Amino acid sequence: MRNVIVRGAATALVLMVMLFAPLTALAANTFYGITVHVSSSNIKVQDPKTKQTLSFDLVPKFDQIFSADGKTTYQMKAIKAGQYVGVIYDQKALGIRHADKIYLLNNANQRIGKQ
Repeated sequence: MRNVIVRGAATALVLMVMLFAPLTALAANTFYGITVHVSSSNIKVQDPKTKQTLSFDLVPKFDQIFSADGKTTYQMKAIKAGQYVGVIYDQKALGIRHADKIYLLNNANQRIGKQ
């Protein structure tokens, strides 16, 4: 009897999360700064003005790294520590920040190629 109640409660919880998650999902945001750490599973970026540092999870085989015009893509190995980047991210999955796209920037904190 106890197992039936636990399973029913777990099922109800899963259904509630599935129904209400789209309503509470945050819109995509952009964070600009200097890359502090980069690996195949995450990237850490610090805003030099506010000294705020954010970490972003990367899905396996992440391939959304773009040039300024958005036409050229790069591999993950193109991002190095100390490089300026712009990260477009959201927090849909359990509030965890994950990168959707990464743009390579120049030292003026602008997209490369912009004048």
